Amino acid sequence: METANKTTITIESVVNAPIERVWEFWGKPEHITQWAFASDDWHAPYAEGELRTNSAFKTTMAAKDGSFSFDFEGVYTNVIEPNLIEYTIADGRKVRVTFKSVGDTTEIMETFEPEDMNSLEMQRGGWQAILDSFKKYAEANV
Repeated sequence: METANKTTITIESVVNAPIERVWEFWGKPEHITQWAFASDDWHAPYAEGELRTNSAFKTTMAAKDGSFSFDFEGVYTNVIEPNLIEYTIADGRKVRVTFKSVGDTTEIMETFEPEDMNSLEMQRGGWQAILDSFKKYAEANV
């Protein structure tokens, strides 16, 4: 039985770009491959999916030296352009991402259910690093 009090982790960022551009950079595979990694020694060589409710997605994240890779995949369960994305990762964990326009900037809040193998701090740091990579990419391409 699931409980209503699952632990979640929330990360945030303010991106100096209008919400329409942030939405495009977040959801299109050709942009996802440019930012979906936590450090410069990783990359995202492949991404597929359409940002719409009930659509599957997959992004391959890989070490540039070829030593390790994995697919981050799931299904978008609720998409309301340009403010909300909810999805379920292949392992069943749920993620909610909100986008709020504030003038020429966009506030992003991402809340996810952690997995059981790594510490909460490690997971928060990894997801925040990916969000920081997104911010850097979006701001450089406005």
